[in-house]
Amino acid sequence: MPALLRLRPVLVPCLCLTALAACSPAPKTATSTTPEVTVLTVHHGAVPLSVELPGRTAPFLIAEVRARVDGVVLQRSYTEGADVRAGQALYQIDPAPYRATLASAEAALQKAEANLATNDAQLTRYKVLIKGNAISQQAYDNALAAQLQSAADVAAAKAATTTARINLGYTSVVSPIAGRSSVSQVTQGGYVQGGPATLLTTVQQIDPMYVDVQQSSAEGLALRDALASGRLKSNGAEQAEVNLTLENGSTYAHKGTLEFSGVTVNPATGSVTLRARFPNPEHLLLPGMFVRAEVGQGLQQNVMQIPSSSVTRDPQGQATVMLANAEGKAEVRTVVANTLLHGQWLVESGLKDGERVIIGGTQKLVPGAAVKVLPEAATTAPAAALAQK
Repeated sequence: MPALLRLRPVLVPCLCLTALAACSPAPKTATSTTPEVTVLTVHHGAVPLSVELPGRTAPFLIAEVRARVDGVVLQRSYTEGADVRAGQALYQIDPAPYRATLASAEAALQKAEANLATNDAQLTRYKVLIKGNAISQQAYDNALAAQLQSAADVAAAKAATTTARINLGYTSVVSPIAGRSSVSQVTQGGYVQGGPATLLTTVQQIDPMYVDVQQSSAEGLALRDALASGRLKSNGAEQAEVNLTLENGSTYAHKGTLEFSGVTVNPATGSVTLRARFPNPEHLLLPGMFVRAEVGQGLQQNVMQIPSSSVTRDPQGQATVMLANAEGKAEVRTVVANTLLHGQWLVESGLKDGERVIIGGTQKLVPGAAVKVLPEAATTAPAAALAQK
């Protein structure tokens, strides 16, 4: 009995530990799952390139309507801001002084013509008399000079009459072009002058509309080099197409065409002006608006398009992508991708036709890890949609 009592304190803790061990749950075994990824099978192709440039709108035609004679404005015949026709009367300057000048010039012309008729008749008679030596040679010469002077007087009087008639016509100020009128600079009763050519108003034709954009001369040189080397190929008439983005970020509904490229570099900005022409039937574009124009440059040959999110940069700044190789494992590949176009990197080298670029599920992916590739039918459509933007 004393020996049994001495063993009892030792057996009790052991029994308790055994019971606790039996009640505790069994440890879980770690299970590893293969990460699922989405891929895009890439192929070489030609991609149209464009460049987005800042610019401002400018009217197709602009005419400053100015006074060409002196006088008081009797009437303004148009509504400010309204569309006017070519030849439409805009202002009426007091014509009374110019009517009087025209009448005086016409009277002077009639007097000169009467003198010419008299001298013509006298010269005709003297021609007969000089043949019979009835008058002196001096008398005949005087008659001939008088006739010639009268003819010159008639010509001068006709010119003065024409000038007076033109000035009278200038009292009715008309629009030289069709377009949108602007604010009137003079009011009824105001005095205008033809010498300083007082500005009356401005008329602008805004359909079609010009867009002047600025491109750096360095970009222009790079484009020429790319075309000369064959990296870019001119895509003909489509290259002249220009798309426009408005100030509010919306896309302008009508496409424009590139009219010309400037030949002079602005020394202050180092840029060259390009001018594009856009239809503007709704008059949505107004002169002086800030816009961004997307100008086509050509087709870049032998490139692959991949989403921008699938490209990363290593510590050296080189572009890398993750591939799902033939063994079903993740592989890192260094590529050359220098152009980002509509959310897509254009890969010039580093990939082969038919390789699968991982475009989704790369967050916890490590090189060499086995991957489970999802059906590509579910991933090709979004990638194609990105490529068409």
